[in-house]
Amino acid sequence: MTAMTPASPPPTPPPATAPAPAAGTRADANRRRILDVALAELLRDPDASMDQIARAAGVVRRTVYGHFPSREALIATLVDEAVQSLAAVHDAACEGVDDPVEECARSVLAVWTVADRYRLLVALAQRTVTVQGIRERLGPVRADTVRSLQRALDEGLFVSPLGASALAYVHEQILFGLMEAVNDGHLDTGAAGRSAAVTVLAASGVPVGVAQELVERVSR
Repeated sequence: MTAMTPASPPPTPPPATAPAPAAGTRADANRRRILDVALAELLRDPDASMDQIARAAGVVRRTVYGHFPSREALIATLVDEAVQSLAAVHDAACEGVDDPVEECARSVLAVWTVADRYRLLVALAQRTVTVQGIRERLGPVRADTVRSLQRALDEGLFVSPLGASALAYVHEQILFGLMEAVNDGHLDTGAAGRSAAVTVLAASGVPVGVAQELVERVSR
């Protein structure tokens, strides 16, 4: 019998190479870097230009404008991210808390951690995004706050001549005012969070001593 010739082994495939990053992925990474650098630059120098931000981010000016058509648009995006962070810490602080007064205290203490980081940006945004624009962005958080305030008023835990909706605006303005006080050197950063919580509770009719004890307890 004739011996059979063994079949040739299949050709070895070329070594796999890592796929090149998608254009969208690179664009997203550039956008994220620009935002992170822009926040740092604007907190360091509120008058930082798009050119400065581009240099600090290691990209050309055209790349920055490719993502953000104007300095105002860039700042507005940073404010959006600040509000998203604020909403996240607000929700986390209020989760599982049944007492609306304690919920208010915990919310202010948590929100202040975000507000303190972004307070210079908020002051800057009031010149560009406008205060009304910031208020509109805070709408979802405010709606949740109004529900909690209404409950506290109905149960007699808060006492105010104002309705829940108006009182929510007062709380916001207290926080904005204290951010400016810190910016202008009238309030120490380390004490600002607790001061904000006590002031908000006092504005809602809670005796200052009681407010201070509550804030001290939930701060531990």
